Amino acid sequence: MDFAPTPAQAELVGSARRIAQEVLLPSYRGRTRLEPSLRREIGAAGLLGSELPVAYGGGGTDRVTTGLIVEQIGRGDISAGYLQVVGSLVGQILVGAAPHLAAEWVPRICSGADVVGIGLTEPHAGSDAGVPRLTARRDGSDWVLDGVKSLSFALDAAAAVVFARTGPSQVRGKDITAFLVPLDGVRREPYPDVGTRAVQRGAVHLEGTRIPGDHLIGAEGRGFSQVMRGFDFSRALIGLQCLGCAAQSVDETWEYVARREAFDRPLSTNQGVAFPLAEADTLLDAARLLCLETLWRKDRDLPHTAQAAKCKWWAPKVAHDAVTQCVLLHGQYGYRTELPLAQRMNDVLGLQIGDGTAQIMKLVIARERVGRDLAP
Repeated sequence: MDFAPTPAQAELVGSARRIAQEVLLPSYRGRTRLEPSLRREIGAAGLLGSELPVAYGGGGTDRVTTGLIVEQIGRGDISAGYLQVVGSLVGQILVGAAPHLAAEWVPRICSGADVVGIGLTEPHAGSDAGVPRLTARRDGSDWVLDGVKSLSFALDAAAAVVFARTGPSQVRGKDITAFLVPLDGVRREPYPDVGTRAVQRGAVHLEGTRIPGDHLIGAEGRGFSQVMRGFDFSRALIGLQCLGCAAQSVDETWEYVARREAFDRPLSTNQGVAFPLAEADTLLDAARLLCLETLWRKDRDLPHTAQAAKCKWWAPKVAHDAVTQCVLLHGQYGYRTELPLAQRMNDVLGLQIGDGTAQIMKLVIARERVGRDLAP
């Protein structure tokens, strides 16, 4: 791996850093929605779908560059990092399987004009995404969908890629088909999450929702395998999203303990203060390298499923532990809402759950190492 950024990477990462520090960070604590104007500002800087093809409004960069962007955006507002993570995941699904839909929707994703969510999980199932209750049936040239999906940006998304059962098989992962569903007129239910409120997670109720036949994505009955390949990419991005948030917290805490005095000397002169931060610094750097290696491997079409699963279970945990330590080292100030630390702690915690729990990720790693028959 070459650790020197290219001029193009440096320019995009610099733009992401500027927006994170000047636009996102000052209003992070009070943000309850990623406003269209904010999305467009991020999109105009080339920070959404940077790895997607130029023909569809993307930047045509490598995946490592996307990861570096997500890391910087996470420093300003971890919720804003969802725009890159979801946009890249949905964009690659559409570009790889439905060029006619990609031509219509991906430029809107990359510009920030619209959000297109991804509806894989359902309220009843959580991590068990291979057994959806959402069904899709043909009606003339259309499809009619019935069921409920959970997704990020449930209240704002203009459309969503969803996965529905289209056949009689009850075998996990079989007879599942992907569709692009415009969400105009669809009933939406917000979730009262303790963190990442600006992501507006919730449920979309597809009750007899009719879509054109050409909104099918890829082959009928093959949707589950299509999306699971894409998650290897997004899991590394999520890791960097969390690590950026934690790195910002650690930087702020180093500064705080260097100037805050107790017993007539700076807090940083105490081993009990400095050593936990030194440990956090080390672990964040190690997790960051794992995430970047995963993206580097994807750029070169090398196997990276196990590495991506390691990113998803370990990086959010390392990040949450680091932010929690920062809260403690700030004492009562860290626990109060004037500072962003407590909110970051809750925000990062959610990504130890969403998009695959640690237990699921460790199962993926075990299967990659010894095969399905010998794994738990």
